[in-house]
Amino acid sequence: MKNAVFTLAILSIIFALAACGKSTEVKTETVQPDQAQTEQTKSEQAPAESLQLLDNEKAGKYLADPQGRALYYFKKDEAGKSNCSGDCLANWPAFTQEDFAVPEGFDKKDFDTITREDNGKKQVTYKGFPLYYFAKDQQEGDVNGQGVKEVWFVVNSETAFE
Repeated sequence: MKNAVFTLAILSIIFALAACGKSTEVKTETVQPDQAQTEQTKSEQAPAESLQLLDNEKAGKYLADPQGRALYYFKKDEAGKSNCSGDCLANWPAFTQEDFAVPEGFDKKDFDTITREDNGKKQVTYKGFPLYYFAKDQQEGDVNGQGVKEVWFVVNSETAFE
């Protein structure tokens, strides 16, 4: 009888320990997805890079990308349509960054994207007009494209499209 009680006690301890081990495994599995979800949520909530409003003697205040490169519009464009392609686009690359905050004086609702007809890529617009860089702007603060051929201009909060 003592052997049966002793065997039963040993088996009970083994089952209890085994049950604890399984519980830990299950708990670990449920914690991992929660941690991954928390990390994903943190990255989704990371603040977007912000466009900047810079100042230049020649051009005045103007809109620039997060790296300080000036953004331009082309007077020959139409709302929702780019008329710059081929060699023009080589000299005036499209601004394509979609996730950004805007500086004071600008409304994020004024920014959108179009799909370019020539290459099918997205291009950011301001008040419907496509935005571009100028290839000859080499560093932050350059505004070498301002007034080129009297059709290329920097963008600012007072930009009025014709």
